[in-house]
Amino acid sequence: MARADSGNSDSPDREIRLVKNPDGQWTARDLRVGVTAQGKSRDVALDNLDAVIEAVEGDGGRSPTDEEIRDLGVDPEVARSQSDELPDVFQ
Repeated sequence: MARADSGNSDSPDREIRLVKNPDGQWTARDLRVGVTAQGKSRDVALDNLDAVIEAVEGDGGRSPTDEEIRDLGVDPEVARSQSDELPDVFQ
């Protein structure tokens, strides 16, 4: 079940727009946060929107570990460098 708004009275006003696209997909946009997500149904679009908002506003993301970076075939020190050259895996 989608939970586009927690109903918490302390949360800012939310306005979410749902649009059914010509291809049958649904697009959900949170106007306050300014993010958009899509899904095959309304519920999936709203669930995806919740995940995007959590990643943007909450603790939904984290930096990759050195091991995860190495698993991509990238030296973590190279990945953290300030040079303009992208590691091979990103080119």
